[in-house]
Amino acid sequence: MGNRTGTVDRKTKETSISVAVDLDGSGRSQIATGIGFLDHMLDQLSRHSLIDLKVEAKGDLHIDFHHTTEDTGICIGEAVAKALGDRTGIRRWGEATVPMDETLTRVALDASNRPYLIWKVSFSKPKLGEMDTELFKEWFQAFAQNAGLTLHIENLYGENNHHIVESCFKGLARALRQAIEIDPRKSDAIPSTKGVLGGSL
Repeated sequence: MGNRTGTVDRKTKETSISVAVDLDGSGRSQIATGIGFLDHMLDQLSRHSLIDLKVEAKGDLHIDFHHTTEDTGICIGEAVAKALGDRTGIRRWGEATVPMDETLTRVALDASNRPYLIWKVSFSKPKLGEMDTELFKEWFQAFAQNAGLTLHIENLYGENNHHIVESCFKGLARALRQAIEIDPRKSDAIPSTKGVLGGSL
C-alpha cells in the first residue's frame, strides 16, 4: 500500500507543533508537549494503535493548557488524514470496549472522512493534576475533525477520572487500529459504494 506516513508543522501565535505519524509502525512514540498527562495519553494512543507517533509542541502554557491540547489534536488528526490519503483498502470501521479497573468505556468510529464527535463522558472533578478535564473533549473533537473520523465515545461507568480518560484514549487506539488496517480482501478498493469517502451520506 506504499508509505502511509504523514507530517504536519503548524505555527501560530499560541503554539508551534510538529507531528509525524507512520500508520504501519509498531507503536513507538516520542512525545513532548510540555503537558505531562497529555504526553502519557498520546503514548498510550501510539502504543495501542501501533501508529508510530512523534510530537513536539511548544505552547503558551503560562496562560493555560487549552491551546496546546487542542492544537496537538488538530495536528495529529491532520497527519493521520494525510497518511490515509484517499483511504483505499482500509477496513474503515473499528470499535473497542476497554475496561480499566472499575471503569468501562466504549469507542466506535468510522474513518469516513465525515467528521463528527459524540462525547458521552463526564468527570467528577474539574482538574486531573494540573489539567482541566474539559480539555479532553477539546482534544478528541480536534482530532476527529481533522482526521476525518465519525467518533463515538461513551464512558459506561467509572469513578476514577484518570481511568476514565485513559480508557478513552486506549479505546480510540484500538478502534483506530482496526479501522485503518488494510483489508486484504479489498486492498485496492475504497470502502464506499460511492467510490469516495467524505461528503454527504
